[in-house]
Amino acid sequence: MTVSLLDRCVYGLSDVDRLLALPPGTARRWVDGYDRGGVHYPPVVRAERTRDEEVTWGEFVETRLLAEFRARGASMHRLRPAVVRLREEFGRYPLAHARPFLDVEGRELVRHVQQEVGITGHEMLVVVRSGQAMMSAPVQSFVGDLRYVGDTDPEATAVVPVQFGGLVTLDPLHQYGRPVVRAVPTDVVAEQFRAGESTETIADLFDLTIAQVEQALRFELSLARTA
Repeated sequence: MTVSLLDRCVYGLSDVDRLLALPPGTARRWVDGYDRGGVHYPPVVRAERTRDEEVTWGEFVETRLLAEFRARGASMHRLRPAVVRLREEFGRYPLAHARPFLDVEGRELVRHVQQEVGITGHEMLVVVRSGQAMMSAPVQSFVGDLRYVGDTDPEATAVVPVQFGGLVTLDPLHQYGRPVVRAVPTDVVAEQFRAGESTETIADLFDLTIAQVEQALRFELSLARTA
């Protein structure tokens, strides 16, 4: 049986924290829920707790959007009811599909869901401007960092990590989801640099630009800081 792209397991929970520059344990709470003080807090990404340590590509993409909201001070507790309803309307991984955000009717449906569950302020997925539902700032930033594939219901096929300007990408169809610049894994670039090669030599070796090499090195440095 063929596994869809969004259902493909690509990372562990700790990998998600590392790749998205999240504090340790954040992905586990968002993806699989948690208990605190005798109270169970259900997950935002999954429909229910599974205790599965592996994260699918669809779950990773949705967590990437949650990271955008977190950076703007949004509450995952307040955002969760909207995600639950969107899952009912759009199916599994609603945030990893283009339709809720790039399709006019999709955005209108998201707006109705927001009103239904009482989403306001920092947690809004769409905002109304001149009478039309438009993507909110976190969603606009998120969508700009995705690559979609498919005609009738496009799915996210590649993700740009937060704050890396489109040069570093993560794509489950290439290098098993390892961070790359073009097709070159960023850790391979960093390994060459640690071995004493200059950025110019590395660029020539892998047919990259200096900017791509420098971005790969910055990304690997960011991973080392969060390790």
